[in-house]
Amino acid sequence: MKELSSRDVAHRAGQLALSKRGFDVRILNLSEISSVCDYFVIASGQVDQQVKSIAGAIEDGLRDIGQKPYQKEGATEGNWVLLDYIDVVVHIFLESTRQYYALEKLWGDAPTEELSDEAIIEDLND
Repeated sequence: MKELSSRDVAHRAGQLALSKRGFDVRILNLSEISSVCDYFVIASGQVDQQVKSIAGAIEDGLRDIGQKPYQKEGATEGNWVLLDYIDVVVHIFLESTRQYYALEKLWGDAPTEELSDEAIIEDLND
């Protein structure tokens, strides 16, 4: 199996979020501005059950390509699920929780990429 870059893992996580109808999916590139990790993947769900479903799809999909989370937080509550893959940290929020914590503003210096459904459908079929 080909070794995936942290960028590849981040993009796959974003694709998987979109596959469960996650929205406002963004990838923040922290590699040049922080030693925390290389990428944040941030996505929103409309209700707690959807947030949990998105997290489950990401966890399952990344496990299929050999990636297991080092840490997982918030999966029981569903307001904010964090999946820590060391170089990639995935945050799945309820929309109101995401607005409250405003990670995109906190990491405003990070180059950001927004993922769309159109690009994802094509890429998941590769």
